[in-house]
Amino acid sequence: MNSKEKLEVLVKAGDSKRAHNIVALDVHEVSLMADYFVIMDAASNRQVKSISEEIADKAEEAGINVKAVEGKDTAKWILLDMGDVIVHVFQEDEREYYNLEKLWSDADYVDIDSWVND
Repeated sequence: MNSKEKLEVLVKAGDSKRAHNIVALDVHEVSLMADYFVIMDAASNRQVKSISEEIADKAEEAGINVKAVEGKDTAKWILLDMGDVIVHVFQEDEREYYNLEKLWSDADYVDIDSWVND
């Protein structure tokens, strides 16, 4: 499975648990860490946990290796590292504070409209 296929699985998993404001950034030209970053948010730490658990479950079902999960204790910002795709699930205020989209503003946005429900 290539990076773009992994990206689709992970975006759809977040969307299935009603993650808000999902964006995907193509960071392969600006970062050595990964090919894609996925950023999404939720209203509560309970929902952040639920979304991140769904993403990890769907990743494993698809044969995607979840290398690390960080931030589960507080669930303000959970990072799921799948190697070439890294998913960030934030509480809304944490996302605003860290503003990863601005930090990685040199990265192109990936069109994920067909993968998410409005």
